[in-house]
Amino acid sequence: MIEVRNLTKHYGDKKAVNDISFTVHDGEILGFLGPNGAGKSTTMNMLTGYISSTSGQALINGVDILEDPVKAKSYIGYLPEIPPLYVDMTVHSYLNFVFDLKKCKLPRRSHLKDVLTLCKITDVENRIIKNLSKGYKQRVGLAQALIGNPPVLILDEPTVGLDPKQMVEIRTLIKRLGKNHTVILSSHILSEIQAVCDRVIIINHGVVAADDTATNLSNKVTTDHRIIARIDGDRAEILQAVRALSGIKYIRADMEREAGIYEYEIEAEPGIDIRRDINRIAREHEWDILTLRTMEMTLEDIFLKITMGENIQIGQKQKGDEK
Repeated sequence: MIEVRNLTKHYGDKKAVNDISFTVHDGEILGFLGPNGAGKSTTMNMLTGYISSTSGQALINGVDILEDPVKAKSYIGYLPEIPPLYVDMTVHSYLNFVFDLKKCKLPRRSHLKDVLTLCKITDVENRIIKNLSKGYKQRVGLAQALIGNPPVLILDEPTVGLDPKQMVEIRTLIKRLGKNHTVILSSHILSEIQAVCDRVIIINHGVVAADDTATNLSNKVTTDHRIIARIDGDRAEILQAVRALSGIKYIRADMEREAGIYEYEIEAEPGIDIRRDINRIAREHEWDILTLRTMEMTLEDIFLKITMGENIQIGQKQKGDEK
């Protein structure tokens, strides 16, 4: 578990991080986001012990990173944005070196084999690192973070340089790792954060501007309660029947998407989920619902809305709240 308590960092008169607090629970994958200059990198550097805080605490499994840095760092597997590779070594030699550096007590041969397999770099283990593609170097960087099977993983841009297939593989791996590790994942690919993370923290101007699931953030930063439905049925009957439902603010028929089939934009009152009612009346009238989707904001929409100068601050989740 990671606990951040009133963490602050000054650079002269500038507060890069201003009294932030949050908790990441065991088995949780946290997406950590922020625009350039918001304090995100400074916070991650304090969590890993790379720089010290001006005040406050960063606890890794209950150990203060400043009071006992050696013990705290032994719990962390860290992948910085630029992987810390010795490029004149082979992959196998480098991972052996990291194994010794971390004073790992696990069975060497079987552990290294597991890490190589997890990161899908077995086929290049005898190649010199500088001759690898950027994507493979990124995988080797992830492999070094996994040496020793640390309970906490801090991953900064883990899919940089990977092709789409490799990105999906690494995302799947991170989801799997999240079942047994506490993970903080930083990425500029917001769709990646939305696909992988259980929860999102957005830091802006040195403070936590949002802390919740992407779905809850979407509900909190927008008053939009619309759905889009493509329904195969008589247009006039559909409009009349849906307008009669309780909680409907309006329904509008969009353009004809297929021959005789329209899309309908439907808005309900706040807090009312009308999807089941739409399905019910469709069955009663023997209409076919071809698509039904909510107009939820993407994580990119949420990020821009929070960080583009609007006065929005979403309260933090409390310890014990569900993910």
